[in-house]
Amino acid sequence: MSEVIDAAVAALNEKDTSEFDGKAKFLIEDEGSIVLDSDGARAADEETDVTLSADAETFQAILSGAMDPTSAFMTGKLSVDGDMGMAMQLGAVLS
Repeated sequence: MSEVIDAAVAALNEKDTSEFDGKAKFLIEDEGSIVLDSDGARAADEETDVTLSADAETFQAILSGAMDPTSAFMTGKLSVDGDMGMAMQLGAVLS
């Protein structure tokens, strides 16, 4: 597993995901994927309600708070496949 995935899982597990009632996948280009649900984050590649794809730099910027997930989406740095409502709910978890 990559260091980027390990660091992202750790950072996501510091956030309160208990209110997130879906299942989301973060697909980080050339690194792997992370699944997030109300139980927290883990390195995995499972079926989810929504998949968010970005490069490692964009994903790290979103996690650190340096980039707003909505802005990343609007500028094409983040793509969303699946339930857009779930992606919006996830944005609140990441903030």
